Amino acid sequence: MNKLPDPKELLAHRSPFLFVDEIIALNPGVSCTALWHLSGEETFFEGHFPGFPTLPGVLIVEALAQTAGIAALSHEKYRGKLPLFGGIDKARFRRQVSPGDTLVLESTLGRMSSRAGKGNGIATVNGEIACSVDMLFVIADVPKP
Repeated sequence: MNKLPDPKELLAHRSPFLFVDEIIALNPGVSCTALWHLSGEETFFEGHFPGFPTLPGVLIVEALAQTAGIAALSHEKYRGKLPLFGGIDKARFRRQVSPGDTLVLESTLGRMSSRAGKGNGIATVNGEIACSVDMLFVIADVPKP
């Protein structure tokens, strides 16, 4: 069995904006399933919302995009590239995500070219759908420092 990579081996994201903690399944260039463990110590919970901490939906969508990015960047064709959001469609939020929850992130790539691609994602907690979304990506070269 092949060892799955650490998300930091593929994504350019770093704390506090890296939302994928662990990859649990990976089919390079096709799909990725990952986990985001929400400890409750994340600073956004302080203000969203005091007394009723809720994970912002936009961060769930970003976590799904990062998971799709892992699926793309694990394929040799896209290695070293930078997938950027080109669009978000049909985002639906169905369940609150709270401190202590583990978000299961499943992203599948659709049509991909050398410059852009499509994907979709579903985030669940305890088997319940929290978010579903269709995503469009632009594939960029990583800028040289």
